Amino acid sequence: MRSTTGNGITASDRASRSDARPVMLATLDTPFDPRASELAVDSALESGQRLIVVNVSSVAIMPASMTMGYAYLESEELRDALRAPAELAVSFNVPVELLRVASPHPADALLELVEERRPSLVVLGPDTTMVRGRLYRRAARKLREHATCLVWLADD
Repeated sequence: MRSTTGNGITASDRASRSDARPVMLATLDTPFDPRASELAVDSALESGQRLIVVNVSSVAIMPASMTMGYAYLESEELRDALRAPAELAVSFNVPVELLRVASPHPADALLELVEERRPSLVVLGPDTTMVRGRLYRRAARKLREHATCLVWLADD
């Protein structure tokens, strides 16, 4: 959609363009680092793009999961913490999508989601005091090496 203001400046609705690329805020089954949430919401607002808020969790492969799917239970406190940046973005009229990804290989699952959704920016922003260091390092390395977009890491 294009509109022309009284001074002849043409503005376009970037969210409706076919080349629109969202901002992705991701965590690894922990609350977000406040800096990450702020950066992701600000970036989505400034760019006029939607925000995708993702919680990637690790689930063990067990015989029951092979037949019934992966089981994941999220605490109410974590659910509320994960919704906070989404609610902030909505308060600024930023379209938001909330996703939960459960996988025995969370770093690979996050990278696959990034490749599928093609964001312009991925903010990997778990609270690093609460996330397993090895998992965070693996996810950060995969994003650095393979993501075709800007990547912000909580420990940078």
